[in-house]
Amino acid sequence: MEPQLTVSVADEVATLVIANPAKRNAMTAAMWRSLPGLLAPLAADPAVRALVVTGAGDTFCAGADISTLREPGDEQQTLAVRAEEALAAFPKPTLAAVRGYCVGGGSQLAAACDLRFAEQGARFGVTPAKLGIVYPASSTRRLAALVGPSAAKYLLFSAELIDSERALRTGLVDEVHPEGQLDKRVAEFTRTLVGRSLLTQCAAKEFTDGVTGREGHWAEQARGSGDTAEGVAAFLERRAPRFGYGR
Repeated sequence: MEPQLTVSVADEVATLVIANPAKRNAMTAAMWRSLPGLLAPLAADPAVRALVVTGAGDTFCAGADISTLREPGDEQQTLAVRAEEALAAFPKPTLAAVRGYCVGGGSQLAAACDLRFAEQGARFGVTPAKLGIVYPASSTRRLAALVGPSAAKYLLFSAELIDSERALRTGLVDEVHPEGQLDKRVAEFTRTLVGRSLLTQCAAKEFTDGVTGREGHWAEQARGSGDTAEGVAAFLERRAPRFGYGR
C-alpha cells in the first residue's frame, strides 16, 4: 500500500485514517501536505458533525518519515506544523483514537485533536531530542497547555516513551480502554457527540482554545439556530432533541 491518508463518512462522523503500514504509519511529506486539503471539505460538509483520526492496523502514527528529513531545508517541519494547525482549527469536535505507537509527528496530530482515547498498550513520545530537532513553538505550547509545563518538559527533554496509563495521568489522553474495546467506545462516544448541539460544541471549542472577539457572533448564531428552543422543548417532552445548527 502506498502511504496515504484516507477519509470516510458514516452516521455524521468522518474518519481520517493514517496509512503507511511499512513504516508504522509514519507521515511522509506528501501526507502532511494533503491533510489540510482533506479537512477543508469535511469542515464545510453539513453531513459531518465530528471527526475521528486514527491509524491503519495496530498503530496510530510513528511520527514523520525520517528518511525525508535528509532533504535540505525545513520543509518537512513546515508541512507538519501546517497540517497540525489545520487539524487544531477544524471547527467541529475531533477525537484521536490511538492504539500502538503515537510518537513524534503522531503525537503532534493527536495533541491537535480535541480529545484522545487510547487502547491499553499504546505508547506515546515526543522525540525531537533524539534527532537534534527544535520542536516547533506552536507544537510545544499546545503540548504544554495539554499536559502542563513539567510533563511537557519531561517528554521533550528525555524523548522517552510513556505508556497509556501515564499518558492518562498526565492528561495526554482522556480515556484508556482494554484491548479490543477502543473502536466500540469511540463509536459510542461519537454517537453521543452527533446527538448534541453542534452550536454549543463549536462555540465551546473556540472559547476553550482561547479565540476572542467572537461572543457576538455566537450570540447571533444562537438566536438564529433555534437550538435552544429545540433543546428545551425536547427536555420538556422527554424526547431526543433534533438540533438544526450546521445542517
